[in-house]
Amino acid sequence: MAVLRPQDQLPGLNTATILLVGTEDALLQQLADSMLKEDCTSDLKVHLAQSLPLPSNVTRPRIDLIVFVINLHSKYSLQNVEESLRHVDATFFLGKVGFLATGAGRDSHCSVHRNTVLRLAQAYRSPLLFCDLEVESFRVTVAQRLVRMLQICAGHVPGVSALNLLSLMSSSEDPFVEGL
Repeated sequence: MAVLRPQDQLPGLNTATILLVGTEDALLQQLADSMLKEDCTSDLKVHLAQSLPLPSNVTRPRIDLIVFVINLHSKYSLQNVEESLRHVDATFFLGKVGFLATGAGRDSHCSVHRNTVLRLAQAYRSPLLFCDLEVESFRVTVAQRLVRMLQICAGHVPGVSALNLLSLMSSSEDPFVEGL
């Protein structure tokens, strides 16, 4: 069982790599496609995984940001993320992990309560975005935010580090939630 560490690989020149982890393959692919359409000065790489750990026999680039995607309509999605978190080295949680809760637009059908996801993000001191990835305009907006977060985590934004990410995203109401 390999633990994913942020310094496993050397950084690539002007390359920024994000790992999206979640059980919703089609939605993750749509989000990845939206991210790749964004205007970005970095060479953007998006990798998808249903869960962690990643296979150890595969050569992969350095991962600058991990985003765990939780579908609020699936308890399995939450359980999958909770199990995957055990395979991430603690140093990743110094600004290089985020959570994305999708399905937030249809509260009446949720099987995972928003507060459950909020507590998870708070426990890992990581930012949390709420979004409905099935709505294209929301998906495009969250893709823009994730690309910006990724650029910061990859060190491509002068004067801003991954450690500043949480404080940059905080609001006066709740320091862990960014809603779309």
